[in-house]
Amino acid sequence: MARLAVFNQKGGVGKTTTAVNLAAGLARKGVKTLLVDLDIQGSASATLGHTPADDASAFALFSEARPLGALLRPVALAGAAPGGDLVPAHAELMKVDSLFGRGPRTLYRLRDGLDGHERAGAPRAVFIDCGPLLGVLSLAGVFAADRVLVPVSADFLAVQGALALEDTLKALEHVLKRRVERRYVLTRFDARRRMAHEIAATLAERFGPELCATRIAETVGLAESPFHRRDIFAHDAASRGARDYEALLEELLAAGFLEV
Repeated sequence: MARLAVFNQKGGVGKTTTAVNLAAGLARKGVKTLLVDLDIQGSASATLGHTPADDASAFALFSEARPLGALLRPVALAGAAPGGDLVPAHAELMKVDSLFGRGPRTLYRLRDGLDGHERAGAPRAVFIDCGPLLGVLSLAGVFAADRVLVPVSADFLAVQGALALEDTLKALEHVLKRRVERRYVLTRFDARRRMAHEIAATLAERFGPELCATRIAETVGLAESPFHRRDIFAHDAASRGARDYEALLEELLAAGFLEV
């Protein structure tokens, strides 16, 4: 079971867009997927049309150690219903840090939940949509994942967030006892802007082969699809946004970064 955390310590860079659309892209290929929403804003859940109670969300995983299988909600992905499963977020997630602290029981709760779900017949790919803050929830997402995908929008602050996350991942290596494999993907890319190309060059110099060749353009379709409660493939499969995320998915699969 592939487990991919989508994370950047900067908001507004396309984390949810990337997590949802990669999951939808795999669903189009007939791959069973699970999306775990760990963002207290619940953007992935809202995009897929879910507003759960706290006892039927990711919060129950941390507060009650509820089995992951009891929290799954079927969702339409790529126009198929159901095309995958969702563990929805809830506003109560903001209390996880203060209520449960940063001990191993909390930090490894999601990993343990996924392990148990895998033994019960898990999906072949899990996408963990992390919030922009470096706290218990995002760390739990990283600890549960095999690899981390870092969306970086073409602006200065997003690059700073990616650099900060690089330092964080390096600091976690002694805890995890392994190097966290990661890829960086440039999002909200506007080829007409000189700054976008300068940022692309900066990222290429800094991250080398860990920077994805695929760039996600800033398009109307990607902005509109959450409003319609659809992923980009269900919203407009012929759009530039759909082609970009299809290309990113194929790149990650070909590189073995995403194994299903």
